[in-house]
Amino acid sequence: MLIYGFQSILSWVQLALGVYSAVMLIDAAVRREDAYRAADKQTKPMWLIFLGIATALMFLLPLLSFLPIIGMIAVIVYTVDVRPALRAVAGGGRGPRRGSSSDGPYGPYNGGR
Repeated sequence: MLIYGFQSILSWVQLALGVYSAVMLIDAAVRREDAYRAADKQTKPMWLIFLGIATALMFLLPLLSFLPIIGMIAVIVYTVDVRPALRAVAGGGRGPRRGSSSDGPYGPYNGGR
């Protein structure tokens, strides 16, 4: 009975990871080609191939086999390295807000009025 519960949890984890890798594949597909070159990362088709294979492996093979783990490593590298660099190049990142010189840590300072 415990083994069936573990398999059920593992199948839900595999489904969540497969959906996440599919979302990262879509994210890589909608980014501009020149942003990859400007960020000095691999080309867009290369990342689409990596993430497409990783997504297919997550849905086709069991999670505890060797290939889906390698695919998840590719998804993690895209998430923590390539995606922030692409967002910084494209200007879509969450950088510091450019406010006026009277902005304090909690918003604009109005002189006690």
